[in-house]
Amino acid sequence: MVRIGYTMMTEQAGPRDLVAHLVGAEEAGFDFSVISDHYFPWLASQGHSPNAWAVLGAAAQATSRIPLMTFVTCPTTRYHPVVVAQQAATVQALSQGRFRLGLGSGENLNEHVVGEGWPSVDVRQEKLAEAVTIIRALFEGRTLTHHGAHYDVAHAKLWDLPDPVPPIGIAVSGEDSCRIAGHLADLVIATEPRKELLDSFDSHGGAGKPRVGQLPVCFDRDRDAAVARAHDQFRWFGLGWPVNAELPHDIAFASASRFVTEDDVADAIPCGSDVRDFVEAVRPYAEAGFTEIALVQIGGGHQEEYLRWAATELLPALREL
Repeated sequence: MVRIGYTMMTEQAGPRDLVAHLVGAEEAGFDFSVISDHYFPWLASQGHSPNAWAVLGAAAQATSRIPLMTFVTCPTTRYHPVVVAQQAATVQALSQGRFRLGLGSGENLNEHVVGEGWPSVDVRQEKLAEAVTIIRALFEGRTLTHHGAHYDVAHAKLWDLPDPVPPIGIAVSGEDSCRIAGHLADLVIATEPRKELLDSFDSHGGAGKPRVGQLPVCFDRDRDAAVARAHDQFRWFGLGWPVNAELPHDIAFASASRFVTEDDVADAIPCGSDVRDFVEAVRPYAEAGFTEIALVQIGGGHQEEYLRWAATELLPALREL
């Protein structure tokens, strides 16, 4: 049975609300949770971007059952890999073993803020692979000195080791990222129901490992209101990751998505309250072979009613898939 997750989307809610929503998701019966790790929202209308790791610490203490996961952290620019390793180990301790570390090569949107420029995609993939090897070495308890192609590490060690070691997931969008994930990851992450990505992951060593997808949804009893909100906050979604990874800030995303219509959004994102539309949107992920699917309810102020509806209607329907 496909596991259904809840997304703490840091771009659309403040830190206290994110934690409260996760408590509600645990009570509603979601199987797991993920959190985005942003410095900027995609669009100004989303209006938020608190630090994901601080939120995770609070979420670990406020909940007792629901698994946690970054979706995803970029360990290459805004964070040095040794810092990511320490953050992940700490969250694993606070959550008593409920944490998974999702990693990706990042988006310019979030990484530009440290002023180091935005490298080409091949360099970003090289940096990600090297970062994963550093993080794994620290998880093993090693005192690490490392001088690599992209990173230097001087006598680093985690004094509070994670127990168990957090599984590492890697986000994929093409052949190179699938190769890295197959060789280095414990699970694979994707935001499109593309079976060829999972097949490529399998061919590079990922066979039998979990595969986690994500899907935006917009529940509202008023379907027109749901479509309008999805368009206002999520019209960037259809631009595709080759574009999304490169644009530098919310103003650029607003410009790039200015010709996206409400009908375009409604065709791509289930909106309203007909549970059948939501089930049909999830079905391609299940048929492609995803074992877990994290749903993103669009609109930070529209979580509570969604969680009540999910508990009574959506989750039971999805578990029949």
